[in-house]
Amino acid sequence: MTIGNEKFTARKDRKKWIRVVIQIVILLAIAAICITALFTLKRYTPYTPQNTRFSGDKGFIALAYFGVDRTGNQTLIGEARLREQLQALKNLGYVTITQQDILNYYQSGKELPEKSLFLIFEDGRRDSAIFAQKILEDLNYKATMLTYPEKFAEKDMKFLKPDELKELQKTTFWEMGTNGYRLAFINVFDRYDNYLGELSPLEFSSVAPYLGRKYNHYLMDYIRDKYGIPKESTDQMKKRISYDYEAMRDIYTKSIGYVPQMYILMHSNTGSFGNNDKVSAVNEYWIKTLFKMNFNREGFCFNRRNSSIYDLTRMQPQAYWSTNHLLMRIKYDINQNLDFVKGDLNRQRDWETRKGALEIQDDTMILTSLPKDRGLVRLKNSNDFKDLKLSVRLRGNKLGLQKIYLRADETLNRFLSVAIFNNILYVAEKAGGVEKELFKLNLDRLDGKEPVSVPEDKKAAEARELETFARYANSAEKAKIYAKRLEAKKMEPVSSVVGGAKEYVPDLSVHAKGDRMLSLSLKGDRISIRIDGKDAVKDLQVANGQPGSVYLESAWGGYGWSQRNLADDVYDGVFQKLIITENTGAEQEKILFDSRLQGLDAVKFKMKQLWDALINWSVANL
Repeated sequence: MTIGNEKFTARKDRKKWIRVVIQIVILLAIAAICITALFTLKRYTPYTPQNTRFSGDKGFIALAYFGVDRTGNQTLIGEARLREQLQALKNLGYVTITQQDILNYYQSGKELPEKSLFLIFEDGRRDSAIFAQKILEDLNYKATMLTYPEKFAEKDMKFLKPDELKELQKTTFWEMGTNGYRLAFINVFDRYDNYLGELSPLEFSSVAPYLGRKYNHYLMDYIRDKYGIPKESTDQMKKRISYDYEAMRDIYTKSIGYVPQMYILMHSNTGSFGNNDKVSAVNEYWIKTLFKMNFNREGFCFNRRNSSIYDLTRMQPQAYWSTNHLLMRIKYDINQNLDFVKGDLNRQRDWETRKGALEIQDDTMILTSLPKDRGLVRLKNSNDFKDLKLSVRLRGNKLGLQKIYLRADETLNRFLSVAIFNNILYVAEKAGGVEKELFKLNLDRLDGKEPVSVPEDKKAAEARELETFARYANSAEKAKIYAKRLEAKKMEPVSSVVGGAKEYVPDLSVHAKGDRMLSLSLKGDRISIRIDGKDAVKDLQVANGQPGSVYLESAWGGYGWSQRNLADDVYDGVFQKLIITENTGAEQEKILFDSRLQGLDAVKFKMKQLWDALINWSVANL
């Protein structure tokens, strides 16, 4: 019994030590993150004529990120991806310029560096400052932090407060700008033309899934009724808009001691300063009274001397963009050649890039298309592939094309292809210059999603709106009225697709993430395909029986749906864990290509994934 107790005690002690070691590692990781985030040990060093290339007037590019967090999500770029993008620009020779550099460029004719970047972070988010700070220090980059002064008085910890803005400036890596006093929306209609009126950001976010593009930023127009008739006089409009500029001026002056000299007029892109001439005139007066520069447009990054300093333009990189996606957009904006990132050069040797840009990261190939065009790569030494099995995880966004060519000739005049285009699976073949579609399947149907009728969707939209108005009502009486209407709406009968009503087919969002596991078996004149473990097509007959090469393609899928009217015509096809084997029927098939990491590289990659998961869990839970 004594020996048994000793063994039990020893095991118990070992487990305790293991727990202690794990806890110490976690605490050290958290401490490292906190030290990195809270302490700045470097100072920004401005560029000089001695260490920077000048070669005539090349203008400057402006990039504005919504925000940054550790891992990234649909709207906030991840810290690692931001570092990759800014490091790529640094490697290309870009230096950051300041607001004063822009003023000198336009007002005094001072020359800018050949490759000048004006870097912006919008919305005044605390996480943007935390996760971007170290990157700015490492690259010796300077950025402008924009804020909404209305947020200063709120207790929302997502947004920076005046004292924190002052501390940011002291680091020398930041200067201040503003998005305006607040963010709010007017003249809002849902996609069924139901008039919703004026909405706060929280209300807007709640009903956003059911909105179209019929809404406006509160500074862009008169407040109008459901017929489009102004609900306010010109004098009332002037007072409303002027109040916000005056409030912005007063809050900044009191809280940080000055009004930032850089402004971004939200949702403009109108060619003026509003959707109405009289509204534009009011905005123009205040913009030129309070600020020295204004970014009035979005979607294009390049600014030149013939631009107005009050009509500058910026590009807002999306959280899902690869580094080459950003570089592709910049290249065609500035109309100059630049080098794309390649990632793993050893693995690049397996592929011939025909169009676009290919980056290989670990087990993943990111194929970036040309604008309004495609990206195309060919697997070298694959010209005699005939019967094969293939599996790949396709992680590009739903809106766009990810395509695999099989048994293809050198000029793609003969091939068999399998593609997912805008969330639809296509199988096609081409012979003699004529392409024929063999199979087509909407993947929503494969997922088992039930079709929704237009009346059902309209009812859901109206219910969400009533729920939102009840939640954010400014009095208990109004909340009760909306709640009663909501209950009545829920009881309202509507026709379904089965009952004969028209199906509601939503526009595909440019932000919709895609993630499909595709596997196929091609043997003789038959092909079978599985998507996410489900049979999509089995033993489909094909005519093309000649051997040929494997190609991968990505392509722009159209502008798609975006409430912001995001005009992005570049697409990233993401091909992860691509495995190609022979299909002879043997128990152990020969591997023809495998993009997975092997040996020590695989171990290092797995350890990195585990470490990142540990840090993320620690940040979220400890």
